[in-house]
Amino acid sequence: MTTLLLVEDDEGLRKALALTLRARGHQVAEAGTGAQALDLLGRKRVEVVILDLGLPDLDGTEVLRRLRTTSEVPVIVLSARRDEIDKVRALDAGADDYVSKPFGVDELLARVRAAVRRTSNREGRVVRTDDFTVDLGRKQVVRVDGAPVHLTPTEWGVLETLVRADGLLVATADLLSEVWGPGYESQGNYLRVYVGQLRRKLEPDPAHPRYLITSAGMGYRFDVSGA
Repeated sequence: MTTLLLVEDDEGLRKALALTLRARGHQVAEAGTGAQALDLLGRKRVEVVILDLGLPDLDGTEVLRRLRTTSEVPVIVLSARRDEIDKVRALDAGADDYVSKPFGVDELLARVRAAVRRTSNREGRVVRTDDFTVDLGRKQVVRVDGAPVHLTPTEWGVLETLVRADGLLVATADLLSEVWGPGYESQGNYLRVYVGQLRRKLEPDPAHPRYLITSAGMGYRFDVSGA
């Protein structure tokens, strides 16, 4: 049983969705505003947040930014906003996944399961290279001189998935599904953007990457040796 926080200002939709989620075996807390959501998150243990962006008091991206200052709880955004820029803003603000309205309950539940699975698989492993260290438990990257490397939640998701593969190739579709969720397997342009950003932040020479290796037409791998 997973404890969910459902943040949706449309009371009819919120009640109907909460009823369905409870019928599928989940515990559900409800909030109709961003302020209520942040208050509940400060008092209640929640495993996944389902967040609508169009709230009456705070925009959902602002709720995300405030939440990410204190918590790493998985957040699945629900929104009628379909423009790619809105998705990118939400993901960069700290969302783990993005579901466009209208949506199917089975799809949403699959994304909840994926979010819980990613959280449960985290462990305190540390991976060291000649140029930086990746601490999976603390979710941070530090250069050899001790300077921290700031990564967005999405950048971290890409890096973490590649590091956990232990040098094996991760297919593009699998990487997209793991980081963005089911339904994004064909969005290879997302990966190209974020892998490029990671290279600029981590590689000694981004134009000739040592660690974040592309296998053309297949996927990506993390080479810890940097050979």
